[in-house]
Amino acid sequence: MENASKTALVEAQVEDRIGYITLNRPERRNALSYALVSQLKEVFSAWQGDPAVRVVVLRAKGPVFCSGADIEYLQKLQDYTLQENLADSLHLMELYLMMYRYPKPIIAQVEGPALAGGAGLVTVCDLVVATPQATIGYPEARIGFLPAMVTYFLLRRVGEGWARQLLITAEPIGAEEAHRMGLFNYVVSAEEVANFTKELAMRLVTQTSPTSQEFIRKLIADLQDMPLKEGLEFAAKMNAHARATEDFRRGIAAFLKKEKISW
Repeated sequence: MENASKTALVEAQVEDRIGYITLNRPERRNALSYALVSQLKEVFSAWQGDPAVRVVVLRAKGPVFCSGADIEYLQKLQDYTLQENLADSLHLMELYLMMYRYPKPIIAQVEGPALAGGAGLVTVCDLVVATPQATIGYPEARIGFLPAMVTYFLLRRVGEGWARQLLITAEPIGAEEAHRMGLFNYVVSAEEVANFTKELAMRLVTQTSPTSQEFIRKLIADLQDMPLKEGLEFAAKMNAHARATEDFRRGIAAFLKKEKISW
């Protein structure tokens, strides 16, 4: 692997213009802590403007993708003041927002349970490749808590009906049901999931324009909150900006010449 670096809680490496972020806390079920969230934000920030990274794959070591907040961490939160809890919540919110508005596609490779905050990480990714053993759930209501921030993204991903079922019952669901709801895009055997995810990422790297990917993600993030006319005007402006980019010139030239373009 090239450009490899390692931290205590997160491993980050780049290969073939794919950035791999691996949660590296298997002994604690890759539970979220303030430090782990900080390290995720650092890696995403470092790669945001790096042309050597075109697509990001988020995965995890061990049998659990992410079990949500660390138990010891939750115990400490009970003694926090309102302002301290707000600051802590904003820390995770910033990660979710960074991922949702990231200029590059993010693929989650989920091979085990993704629960609570871990389900939030999956929900804000663009594409999700899961194994049949993977599960996802938002169990916060079982402990008197609520999945506050992830609700915003879950509503956008699967709609109100499925979101109500997932959040109100607080019951985890299996890979096939998550696929049916639209939470998981692909369900692939454990033996094939790594190669499948890499091949999917490579197709995005080589067959799609990085500028187009950035503009598409901005359209998806921004359009849904706009009234019809404002949204269409925004889309028209984005269209005009896209036509002025070098990627557009290259793509049109290759299309007219019937040449294959490699991005």
